[in-house]
Amino acid sequence: MHRSRLLSTSVLIAAAALMASAWGAGPTSDRRVYKWVDEQGVTHYGDQIPPEYAAKAHGVINNQGIEVEHTDAQKTPEQLAAEDQKKLDAEQRAHRDSNLLSTYGSVQEIERLRDQRLSLLTDQIKLKEQFLEALNAKMSKLKVTSSLYKPYSIDPKAPPMTDQLAEDLVRVSSDIHTQEENLREKRAEQANMSQEFEGDIARFKELKGIH
Repeated sequence: MHRSRLLSTSVLIAAAALMASAWGAGPTSDRRVYKWVDEQGVTHYGDQIPPEYAAKAHGVINNQGIEVEHTDAQKTPEQLAAEDQKKLDAEQRAHRDSNLLSTYGSVQEIERLRDQRLSLLTDQIKLKEQFLEALNAKMSKLKVTSSLYKPYSIDPKAPPMTDQLAEDLVRVSSDIHTQEENLREKRAEQANMSQEFEGDIARFKELKGIH
């Protein structure tokens, strides 16, 4: 604590001496006194800023020790990118709000459109589920048939599987995988759409002051 007071006192004395010399030529002197802070939080004064602090925040003080100019620290690429993203997000929100207000006149209109689109997706999902069910039934039959042939049959005298049967097994298996993936995507689309509409409804109410 005592050392900290001594350091602060010495910094102030040095600053006072520097300012006195800087303005020793009188009030019309155009000599500038800069003020900056190092990594340890210690304030420094000088007639020029060290190069390593040129990009840091600094100021210019007058002969009363009052800061009359201030320069903010240069922003890092990450900070600039974050600011750009924040600005972009704000623009997108404003555009979305404008679209909501110009497209819909009431909450009921949004709900009707939501129900229509979700209904279409529900029908598409049902069709894909039916198709997948048919493919799985076909695969079950192919597996029963393939059990009569090598290498799936336990009968050592069983004939080798035909090329056509092998091709059918591969093709149907691939079709099942594709339909399962399509079904997952449609279900995810349905969930996302429902969530987006709920967000639109909540935001529309907020913009219109509906409680």
